[in-house]
Amino acid sequence: MRTASCDLMTEYGEFRLHGFADPHSGQEHAALVLGDVSGSIPVLTRVHSECLTGDTLGSLHCDCGAQFKSAMNAIAAEGRGALLYLRQEGRGIGLVNKIRAYALQRAGADTVDANHLLGFPDDLRDYGIAARMLAHLGVSSVRLMTNNPAKLASLKTLGVSIAERIPLVSQPGVHNRSYLMTKSKRMGHLLSTTPQTAAPSSVQFRTSIDHQL
Repeated sequence: MRTASCDLMTEYGEFRLHGFADPHSGQEHAALVLGDVSGSIPVLTRVHSECLTGDTLGSLHCDCGAQFKSAMNAIAAEGRGALLYLRQEGRGIGLVNKIRAYALQRAGADTVDANHLLGFPDDLRDYGIAARMLAHLGVSSVRLMTNNPAKLASLKTLGVSIAERIPLVSQPGVHNRSYLMTKSKRMGHLLSTTPQTAAPSSVQFRTSIDHQL
């Protein structure tokens, strides 16, 4: 499944970049790895879905770009970790449909209702490829940076051992406040504006995975 690897110098340090091709869908995905992630020690990990508007174009309507930067900063600070970059734009509906969803949101729909108006469920993402990528990288257990309980549950069902959940909470802004509220109230994302502890990268650490998950 792995197709290519190289060293990649980034603003966060020098990472090993691995490219993967899903034999079922043909989609290509990437993993940015720092240090030796094989073995029994849980690996600081982010499973990040592609967001062209947030990650690359600087959109202020979501928290994706902030989450990407916080995760990379946290991995760099630790000196060991992995960020899986999954090509599942718009929670799996694709870029063009995501743009259509943005237009509906500008007209008053929230992010969930916009998907429904286009005939899609809340979230179409499949994390099977992420589980296979972690296995190829030799990762036996993860400390997962996420606010999404559905992602946690899906990865656990796929056999990924999750030793800890680490929140990735960014400060709400004028343009994404309602979006974050919708993710919390309608999609169950574990967001809090009054975190217990904050790391310099704005990643908030917890000592163990949430018991309800």
